Amino acid sequence: MSAADENTISKIIGKFETELLQDWLGALLTSSLRRYTESEREVTQQCENFLRGLRVATATGPAQDIESREWDEVRHLLAEISKTRVHQGFSSIDTANFVFSLKQPLFSKLRIELADRPQVLADETWAISTLLDKLGLFTIEVFQKSREHVILRQQQELLELSTPVVQLWKNVLALPLIGTLDSARTQVVMESLLQKIVETGASIAIIDITGVPTVDTLVAQHLLKTVAAARLMGADCIISGIRPQIAQTIVHLGVNLEDVITKATLADAFVIALKRTGSTISYPTTTN
Repeated sequence: MSAADENTISKIIGKFETELLQDWLGALLTSSLRRYTESEREVTQQCENFLRGLRVATATGPAQDIESREWDEVRHLLAEISKTRVHQGFSSIDTANFVFSLKQPLFSKLRIELADRPQVLADETWAISTLLDKLGLFTIEVFQKSREHVILRQQQELLELSTPVVQLWKNVLALPLIGTLDSARTQVVMESLLQKIVETGASIAIIDITGVPTVDTLVAQHLLKTVAAARLMGADCIISGIRPQIAQTIVHLGVNLEDVITKATLADAFVIALKRTGSTISYPTTTN
């Protein structure tokens, strides 16, 4: 975009703002955006704000440098739109089309203004297309980062939900594990267990691995780390759910569990835990 015509976009928007807004909204509201939950009023407000920001930025700053200070308002607006649409179910393409769909209305007005200057028209069309491509790609970048953040948060929440620590009895906790036990989940397991030990003052923690499909060296090491961490907090651990296949695997791997009480079932581990805490379960007697 030449120095003489650097603010062409600003002039076009200033002259045809109402028509541009109508044409742009028409394209947006008949596209895939209709499948989603945004209201027409919300889309209209976003378009009005973007056109205003685009007009000001191209009039006061370098038209192609969207990282400059003059583009702060436009970048902030597009970032907010992208982050919001992550939660509304949009795709990154739908989000970028918010910007890309402005091309046709702008090109139409550009042809009207520069009909007698074909070379300038070609140059300005390319410059506007390049600028809107940059802004569209910016929305995709923000969208992807926002979605990754949402996914990581959801994964963390699922990890926390999949590692519940329950109090079976006074001074007795149980941590049933289901699924693969990797490094990330081990950290969550440790934190959940240790926090519950602090809250309840429990002296016994039963780690039940009935739902863990396989136990390899890494899983065994994670279990031992959890046991060691619990002991540092003053609670002994019992590992239950040791099936024959798992027992053979542990022996084959040479994992040392000699100082850890292991039981085949959670019920067996619970009985041991009651004895260790000095608790008994009595059943009422019936009389004939």
